[in-house]
Amino acid sequence: MSRINPTDVQKALKGASYPADREELAETARSNGADESLVDQISDLDRDSFDGPDEVSQALFRR
Repeated sequence: MSRINPTDVQKALKGASYPADREELAETARSNGADESLVDQISDLDRDSFDGPDEVSQALFRR
């Protein structure tokens, strides 16, 4: 699994509307041209719903 950084996550989630479920966020990341590895990591997060980008980042970097 490739390493991700906070800047990549911010770019990937640009324009996302919250609250959002992980599949909506994965689709937003894909639409924003995120690396497929990051899209997969978002899709595989343990939580179903996120209230903001900080929650997504926390979940991603706790892995």
